[in-house]
Amino acid sequence: MLSRTADHLFWMARYIERAENTARMLDANYQLSLLPQSDEYAEAGWRAMLSISELSGNYADRHAGMKSRDVIAFMSRDPDNLSSIVSCLRAARENARAVRFEITTELWESINTTWLDCQRLLKEGILERDPREFFEWVKFRSHLSRGVESGTMVKDAAFYFMRLGTFIERADNTARILDVKFEMREQSREAVAPQSLDYYHWAAVLRSVSGFEVYRKVYRDVITPERVAGLLILYRDWPRSLAASLEEVQQIIGRVRIAGSGQTERLATQLWSELRDGSIRDILRGGLHEYLTSFLARVNALASSVSSDFLVPLVEESAA
Repeated sequence: MLSRTADHLFWMARYIERAENTARMLDANYQLSLLPQSDEYAEAGWRAMLSISELSGNYADRHAGMKSRDVIAFMSRDPDNLSSIVSCLRAARENARAVRFEITTELWESINTTWLDCQRLLKEGILERDPREFFEWVKFRSHLSRGVESGTMVKDAAFYFMRLGTFIERADNTARILDVKFEMREQSREAVAPQSLDYYHWAAVLRSVSGFEVYRKVYRDVITPERVAGLLILYRDWPRSLAASLEEVQQIIGRVRIAGSGQTERLATQLWSELRDGSIRDILRGGLHEYLTSFLARVNALASSVSSDFLVPLVEESAA
């Protein structure tokens, strides 16, 4: 497969997954902002989300305060924010259009319809009327695209590069969603959140990754930070965990390997092995924020290595 074609497929899938996970983060923060709490603590949540997404500077250039409606608009429909939901869905559609000959008609129609309907819904004022309705719609359309992909695509190189993009993006975003909770605590000047509020924060983190029912099934007990972190990082049987995502990445890279991809395979295998054999107590002992920061850096290094071996190298963008 030509590297340009593989690149379009890879990024098409990444942008769809990124739009979904942005909706998940916004939904979690929006629900938390409705709880009784100080303005300072509520603003810390939005500030932490922007910080984890590396968008604090871009947001500050456009908005003076940290109001929920401004952050939601910036992360949902701002065309100048390349990580907004609108920008991601547009980029996914453009990448899909560039490789229509490699994907099924059903998949193209699903992605194209999502883009067209997104513009219509925003014009009709869905964000002002009910932000959660829009976030749920984004998640549903992402699920639909992946279902169409799995149900209509031949399991060839095109399929595997789409899956590779999905799971690299998912690993990155799950780590960021978990880190938002701890970044928020660091940024808030309140020493300790009320215990009841802390419970709702962890419950919102679980719901933001569709993990609340999974947590109840696995642990059948009260929600604790250690168990939430363990579920999101190490639980291999749940498809949104870091371990499950890296297991998929490692297997897919093994399927599409080429003569010069040995280093990429080693990076993926090392990350997956550490997650497979890891202990949540050891991770927490060393600091969860520090662990997630290191993990994100290594996932980004792996993505760059994938680009160098199989796709259009990312360095070309900086050289242009």
